[in-house]
Amino acid sequence: MNVEAILKSKGREVATIAPAAKVGEAVALLRRKGIGALVVSADGKTIAGILSERDIVQGLSDHGAQLLDLPVSRLMTHPVVTCKLSDDIATLMSQMTERRIRHLPVMEDGKLVGIVSIGDVVKNRVDEVESEASSLRQFIVSA
Repeated sequence: MNVEAILKSKGREVATIAPAAKVGEAVALLRRKGIGALVVSADGKTIAGILSERDIVQGLSDHGAQLLDLPVSRLMTHPVVTCKLSDDIATLMSQMTERRIRHLPVMEDGKLVGIVSIGDVVKNRVDEVESEASSLRQFIVSA
């Protein structure tokens, strides 16, 4: 299974925010969409950084309430670890675990084409295990 299969199932929509936008705007967007990270992009195609809930909590510790008026570019993580449509899920699981990251933007031909979260990867793995278990049950019943 690869990244492209996950995106076929979940879609390719990516929530982005401009580097100059205020952190307060980013917080509102994260809440409205019910997501944990935004890709920071001026044009929706290239990646300047990524802003996660973790970045915001660290920023709150460093800057206090003034954090909300800072530009996203001050808090975003960069450079960003990305993946490709052809990358396999086992590799993603390993990368996410080793690097302690929860979101991987998907790049193809230099353009942003999707995003994969740790939840997407876990859901994919659970679906695979359930399918394998079902196949084994059918095999046992038919034997």
